[in-house]
Formats: sequence, structure tokens, C-alpha cells
Amino acid sequence: MTRLLTIAIPTYNRATFLEQQLTWLAKAIEGFESECEVLICDNCSTDNTQEIVKKWQSVFQNTTFKSHRNSNNIGLMRNLAYCLKSATSKYVWVIGDDDPIHELALAYVITNLKQHEDLALLLLNFSWLYVLTGELAHERWFVVENDEICTDGKTLIENSLQDRFSGLAFMTAQVYRTQAAQQALQKWEQSANNREGQVYWTAYCALQGSVKISKDVYVQYACGMNSTQADPKLWFKMRYSDLPEVYIKLMEIGYNQKLCKEFIFKHFAETNWRTIVGALRRWPLYTINIFVPYLGMVSSSVWKTLPRTK
Repeated sequence: MTRLLTIAIPTYNRATFLEQQLTWLAKAIEGFESECEVLICDNCSTDNTQEIVKKWQSVFQNTTFKSHRNSNNIGLMRNLAYCLKSATSKYVWVIGDDDPIHELALAYVITNLKQHEDLALLLLNFSWLYVLTGELAHERWFVVENDEICTDGKTLIENSLQDRFSGLAFMTAQVYRTQAAQQALQKWEQSANNREGQVYWTAYCALQGSVKISKDVYVQYACGMNSTQADPKLWFKMRYSDLPEVYIKLMEIGYNQKLCKEFIFKHFAETNWRTIVGALRRWPLYTINIFVPYLGMVSSSVWKTLPRTK
């Protein structure tokens, strides 16, 4: 029998966090064991992650528990994509090993997936915490008045792109219909090499059925826990290569072209040229290889919007 939900955890050298997340999951899954499978994707950790996996394998004896260890570190996004590709249930929920999740979140997810068979995307509302300062920047990311189904996922995503873009890229907040997520990866294979690729996966799934955003908060985003903030080169690539490419790919699958082009124009208008000059001084070849194609994407979008003359 096909299970309802795959709960996948990609991880790398964070055995302590993984144990904490599995502790939460072991409690949350009680009563839902037969409807779930658990998948751990270890990105070739060098700590005691494999010991933790083996320890917890016996705890989850009443549900399907799978683990996979990559032969080398394939990167965050490709490991995340592996989780999506490997899911065998109707739905897949990829959760961060360090993201705090409400004890009732899994019950909420299971209940909604059962009640709404046409659901292609379930977005879990979340709070936003700055770890270094302890400041709770947002108590609730998505402003939702009613906990109801939306049949117009395209409009919902376009509105979110304008106002709540980051919510579409927060891994633990997304529950996908597995078939739709796997189709998204097939449609744009290189999205697994794009650090903003999850925005595309989320937007693609929203076109394949109904969408729901939870009114209540079930997850917390711990800002400052990932590698982006500590790696200026990665940040530069995400801003001037990955994100603009996502906008272009969204146009290709049917999202509003005028809106996506406006995003690209606005993105360019907000360019900090001191940052560009600084990047050229620090990493000249790297910066050129990213920024020149970026200018090409911008100019191409501008050219396509210009009126044609006979």
C-alpha cells in the first residue's frame, strides 16, 4: 500500500540537531506510523551522524525508516532534490534538521492531506527568528485570515512573490504532492544546482492542484543557521545568478511575464554597485562569470518588452 507521506531529513555534520529532530518526530508520528515513511539523506557527514541514524532506526520500527548516505558531499540543493526524487509516498515533506517544529504540525499535515485529495501544495505558516540576537522578527510569515483551500494557486504564488518571497524558499514550510515535485525536477533539471530552486518547485506544484496555507504557525525559521550568511560568494551567486534565473523559469511555466520582468527590473535597480566593485576586486573571474550573464538576462528581458517598430 502506498503511504501518504514521506518525511525526509537532509543533513550534513549536524548529528546533534538530527537527534533533536528525530526526538520530535518519534513523538509526533505516534498514531500515524502506518501512513508515513521516514527518509534520512546524509550528505557524506564526517561526524557521528551514521551512529545517530542507526540508533533511531530501531525506534521507528513501526514505520518505514530509510537512510541514504551520499558517497561525497553533493551540496544542499542536490541532497534536497534527492529527497524529493526518492520519496515513494503520495506527498513529501522535507524538513530541516535544525528547524523547530510544533508538536501538532505532523497531525495537521496528515489531516489536511486526507481531507483534500486535490491538494498539490501545503504551506505551513512559520515564525522568523534571528538566532544571533534572539529577535523574533515575524510572529507569522504569511498573513492568512482563513484556514481554507485555494484553487487558484497561480495567483497565490504571484502575490507571495511580491510580498512574501522567502516563504516559498523555506524548505520545512513546504509539503508537496510527490508527483508534482518530481515533475518540477524533470522540467528544470538544473534547478537542483540553483540555491533558489525551491521557489520554482513550490511554484510548479501550485499549478498542479489546490493550495493551502495554514493560518496557525507550525514551524520556526532560524535565520543565521545556514551557510548563506557566512559565505559572501554564495550570497553573490544567489542574488545575481540563481534568483534571476528562477524568474525566467517561472515565466516559462506560465507565470505572469510582465510581473516576472518587473521583478528582474526591480532587482537590477536595487543593485549596489559598490558591492559589485568589491566583488570584482576580491574574485574578478568569479564575479565576471556571474555578473555578465546576469546583465544579459536583464537586457534580454528589457528588449522583449520594447515596442516593435516596422
